[in-house]
Amino acid sequence: MNLAALFSGGKDSTFSIYKAQQLGHQVVCLITIMPQSAESHLLHHPNIGTTALQAESMNIPQLIIASNTEETQKEIELIKSALIEAKTKYSIKGIVHGGILSEFQRSKFESVAKELELDVIAPIWRSDQKQYMHQLVDLGFEFIITSVSCDGLDSSWLGKKITKTNIAELEYLSEKYHFNLSFEGGEAETFVLNCPLFRWPIALEKTRSSWDGYRGTIEILQAKLEKYC
Repeated sequence: MNLAALFSGGKDSTFSIYKAQQLGHQVVCLITIMPQSAESHLLHHPNIGTTALQAESMNIPQLIIASNTEETQKEIELIKSALIEAKTKYSIKGIVHGGILSEFQRSKFESVAKELELDVIAPIWRSDQKQYMHQLVDLGFEFIITSVSCDGLDSSWLGKKITKTNIAELEYLSEKYHFNLSFEGGEAETFVLNCPLFRWPIALEKTRSSWDGYRGTIEILQAKLEKYC
């Protein structure tokens, strides 16, 4: 069926598009809500504006809406309005999202989908976290960590591209410090630079990092698709 993808630019939402297409669905548009701040409980925050490059690389039209609130219900209303627009423009019959463990996110997404009579595809829901992280790398998903906010992940992880080697290190740290290996609890956020869906990889030209001793972010200030480099 034709689907709209709730898209943040991170590994989970991108991989869910890939999986949905592998299942025979057509992802005909991306829906990206730009949260007001990192305090949003529902939405991905770092570098959300750079998702336009990812959308171009995937050749999928994108609906972007900026939020001026941190209230979850109002964010849901923005998603709802975007899905209504997607139904009109792209004849979507369902949505795909990249939730893995968050019952909070799943229930909110399913509620608005039900209201709009849309099916929900959640292809990585309840995935084994170790298998999932290795599968990402095995399939050619190249992504960096753009924020960290938990014990066990320090500033050295900011901007780091995830490989087989540091997945093993993450496994050790997640067991020692008791955080979710797939970062589903918000321990870290990611940004995809290249994957099988992309026609061109993304090259980061200028970034800015911040670190307060416990949490930090990498802000992408300038990036290009490799076709322009």
